[in-house]
Amino acid sequence: MKRDVVTGGGCLVSAAGVVGAVWLWGASDRTQRHLGNKFENNGQDFGAFLTELPFVFLAGAVVPAVAWGLGVWLLGRRRGRSESSRASEFHA
Repeated sequence: MKRDVVTGGGCLVSAAGVVGAVWLWGASDRTQRHLGNKFENNGQDFGAFLTELPFVFLAGAVVPAVAWGLGVWLLGRRRGRSESSRASEFHA
């Protein structure tokens, strides 16, 4: 059960990262300029949309998931170390 909770938490953090990254990318002045929020859509460039959005999506999914996994791994190592030291005290 605990492993399912950790996995579900990682997926939730990853999904939130994707939504946040895409929202921040879409709200930036640079992106708005490329998507044509100028006078009469001058300077509209969908190449920026097609090349940047996949990277933003991947970074938003991967970075939070890696951070979550690293945190779970570090906490697991810490907990494992403290449990092994307690077990050795009882066995000595």
